[in-house]
Order: sequence, then structure tokens, then C-alpha cells
Amino acid sequence: MNILHIDSAITGDASVSRKLTADIVAKLTAANPEASVTYRDLNEGVPAIDTDWFAAVRMAPENPTPEQQRLIDISDAYLAEVQAADVLVIGLPVYNFTLPAQVKNWLDQIARAGKSFRYTAEGPEGLLKGNRAIIAYSAAGTPMGSEFDHASGYLRFMLGFLGITDVDFVAADRLAMDREAGLARAQEALENLAA
Repeated sequence: MNILHIDSAITGDASVSRKLTADIVAKLTAANPEASVTYRDLNEGVPAIDTDWFAAVRMAPENPTPEQQRLIDISDAYLAEVQAADVLVIGLPVYNFTLPAQVKNWLDQIARAGKSFRYTAEGPEGLLKGNRAIIAYSAAGTPMGSEFDHASGYLRFMLGFLGITDVDFVAADRLAMDREAGLARAQEALENLAA
């Protein structure tokens, strides 16, 4: 089993989502001692896509410039990590009712026509089939699945678009209202999670 462990919280050691992703990975590796883990901290910076990225990555020039090749290599590295993973463990802290910008940037880097999805006569088809994702959702005041939770549904949709439809959530939400209850709900979900 290859595990891709992704964190994104800006709060360092105080992060609930970082603790949850670590606990999820620990559970998976305890059940699968031969598992390998690749760690990626998106808080260290994920380049946003822009015109230069489009010209390099999406347009795929036959003879890319050194700068274009650098942009291609960055995007390829993010995508290769996902393609190699059997399980993605993704920290999803909610900021201002949605996912962190660095998670959006990461999704933009890996959502690549012909590589992670393709267009067919029946519509788009995800090419990352067979992968599982476990999302560690944390929010101070946004209940997961509520009308103002614009993080969990979007991430589930994007993963599904890429072919990853086996998605579980371990949610510690409403922490500002009742931290202990939110952490207890997450612990219960973690204990019930299939490893």
C-alpha cells in the first residue's frame, strides 16, 4: 500500500487537521506494516496556475523553454505522487467556509486533461480510478455538510471528477462551539474507519 499524506493547515502544531491526518496514517500503517508513506505539506507553497503554466503544461510545447520545463516538472511531480498512491490522506482545514488556497492550487496542478481525466462522448472520465481518499476535515464554526460548507463537497466532487470515488471523511467540526464534542466526533469516525 502506498499512502500519500497531505497536510495544508497554516496553524502548525495547533492544527487539528494535521493531528487527524497523522492519526489516520498511523492507523493505516499499523494495519499495513509494509505500507510506504509519501508526505507533502502544501503549506510550504503550491504554485497557482497562470498564463505561463497554461502555455507550458496545458499547451505542452514540443521544445519547452527551461522555465516551461520547470513548470511542467512541478505539475508532473504532484500528479505522479497521486498516481502512485493507493490511499490519499488529505488534511482539509476550513478557512472562510472553503478549502485553503494551497489545496485549490494542488487540485489545479493535478487536474490535467489526458493525464488525470479525459473527455469522452459521454462526458469527462476520471483516470485516477482505484484510489481511496480519507479527508481530515476540521472547522471552527462550519458544520461539515451544512449549506455554508463549501469545502467538503467541492473536494469530494473534484476527487470524483478525477476518478477517486471511494472517499471517507473524519470530521472535527464546530470546534469553536464545543471543541470536546467536535474532537470526540472525529475520534469516533477514526475508530470506525476501515484500515
